[in-house]
Amino acid sequence: MSSPSVVYTSFDRFPAPKGASTHISAFVKVLVEEQGELDLVTASPERNHFPTTSMRRLGADRFQIRHTELPTLGQSLTERVLGFRTQLRYWWGARKPKFAHIRSIFEGYPIAKEKKAWCEKLVYEVNGLPSIELKYRYPRVADDPELMRKMLQQERICLKAADLVITVSEVNAEYLIRHGGDPARIHVIPNGVETVLFQYQAPRLDKLPSMVILYSGTFSKWQGLGVAIESLSLLRAEMDAKLIIAGSGKERDQLDLMRYAHRLGVAGSVEFRGGIPQDQLADLHHEADVVLVPLISNDRNLVQGCCPLKLLEAMASGTPVIASDLPVVRCIATGGREAMLVRPGSAKAIKEGLVYLRDNPCFARQLSLNARSRVENHFTWTLAGQKLRQAYRTIS
Repeated sequence: MSSPSVVYTSFDRFPAPKGASTHISAFVKVLVEEQGELDLVTASPERNHFPTTSMRRLGADRFQIRHTELPTLGQSLTERVLGFRTQLRYWWGARKPKFAHIRSIFEGYPIAKEKKAWCEKLVYEVNGLPSIELKYRYPRVADDPELMRKMLQQERICLKAADLVITVSEVNAEYLIRHGGDPARIHVIPNGVETVLFQYQAPRLDKLPSMVILYSGTFSKWQGLGVAIESLSLLRAEMDAKLIIAGSGKERDQLDLMRYAHRLGVAGSVEFRGGIPQDQLADLHHEADVVLVPLISNDRNLVQGCCPLKLLEAMASGTPVIASDLPVVRCIATGGREAMLVRPGSAKAIKEGLVYLRDNPCFARQLSLNARSRVENHFTWTLAGQKLRQAYRTIS
């Protein structure tokens, strides 16, 4: 088997109604155009016991990629990761691509540990770090200091071995530098939006008798969905409103949110739509009057950092946004200009923001226009692609 120019591998399912899938698709399109040949290797649904390989066309583009899905069998995350690594090593075989592109330690640690045997150049794309994020999905992780130590060690090995490190915000970059990353190798490439897909519509807030509020994304603890539901209960004391939650997550997390809504007496006004494709999500933004990005203050958002795709997509669509006033948000939107920024974790502040937007439609329209302009000038996938090409050329 001849070696492709790039092997892009990720312990994620693809395609999927998640931000990671959107990011992978955008980057792969650029890399296959730039490098000519690319293998995409991702995790398959757990029911699949054997690797599958197919040619996949991304959107309307003329470029095709060879996509291989490797089994992720096992009861625990550790078993699934180790199984994926074994399958990856077997699939890789004698290949030695010019670039191995990884997104986490789950698939990347074996490659980083023996880089010369796997590839010529290693690209480490850091969107999230298991040493920080995993405890929110698996709380018992925090009680296992040995596992935490191993994750930190593997992250540092990947960071040290990488010829190029790509991350999504200055907050992320500062964290990586503090943990041994070489500033000269770190390139910040924020997330983007397909503005043709997320077309602009002017907001319709004008003394509405009721309000449709949208949250899109995962149910992860750092997202602040509980605060969003609490703000809905406060708002409904003054006017009719409903909260649409479009996203995916563990069933138990959704059940916890539903129980919380029942306890606050707003269960009938909270609608779960599940994970939906990008084109449907774009339409859903135009059904909403306001989008919430209620990130909470914790190490995932304040220390590690992120680049909230949900914020960018809302800004592109023209639907006014209320978001937590955090550095990762201020990297994207200025409070009072492109979004309403409120105190993190405060349902009262979100509720007051919702009422203010309802009562000040001219302000809401100006936010909307400014937000769209900001995205078009700084946060499209086209711009991200240009930065990705430039970053790769530094190690070509």
